[in-house]
Amino acid sequence: MIRNVLFNLFFFSGIVFISIIFLPTLLMPQKTVLLGGKLMGVWSRFCLNNFLSTKITIKGKENIIHDDKFFIACSHQSMFETFFLQTVYNSPVFILKKELLFIPIFGWYLKKIGSIAIKRGKTTKENLSFFEDIANIMNYSNRPLIIFPQATRVLPNERPEFKKGVGRIYEKLNIPCQPIAINSGFVWPKKGPKIPNKEITISILEPINPGLTKETFLNKLEKNIYSELDLIN
Repeated sequence: MIRNVLFNLFFFSGIVFISIIFLPTLLMPQKTVLLGGKLMGVWSRFCLNNFLSTKITIKGKENIIHDDKFFIACSHQSMFETFFLQTVYNSPVFILKKELLFIPIFGWYLKKIGSIAIKRGKTTKENLSFFEDIANIMNYSNRPLIIFPQATRVLPNERPEFKKGVGRIYEKLNIPCQPIAINSGFVWPKKGPKIPNKEITISILEPINPGLTKETFLNKLEKNIYSELDLIN
């Protein structure tokens, strides 16, 4: 319990501190603001290592795509991946629920770094242009797109069907997909206390190249990520 208190105190105080000192960057070029995101990722690792004795292992580094445009499809079990993946990849563009943009200060940063928002479960004018917006952003950026196809944080042993939107993104962008499996929920669950003395594994899987039907791609992506989670859990 004490370790949880210390982790929460230092981690969230650090995130608030980074957010405050980076406030002036909201008036600067986007690349300056993105440094704050990387710093938050480094801080999350520091806190996990030092307060919860968490070992973080990155598996499959040889599969990382370097020279081509690509997008990332990642399992989602905790806040960890939203922070830490910014230290592995070059400032990824996040797809997120629109409500997050209304959080004071934090929402300002999300807008500034070019996050793409969607209003879940709604048919709106903004949502109708959602896939076009993604394509336009990817055409003019070298930053990888990241999407969580489960759409929300899930428990480590839950296996919900992936949302069909990731298949439409694959079809629309016509670029490789980098699947990632992360078992962070065993350390940092979506509810309840964090668990010390555990290991988080980030498993970077072989890319799925363009050319499949969106249905075939979706089935392959789900199978590959869930099979890997079964191995690293």
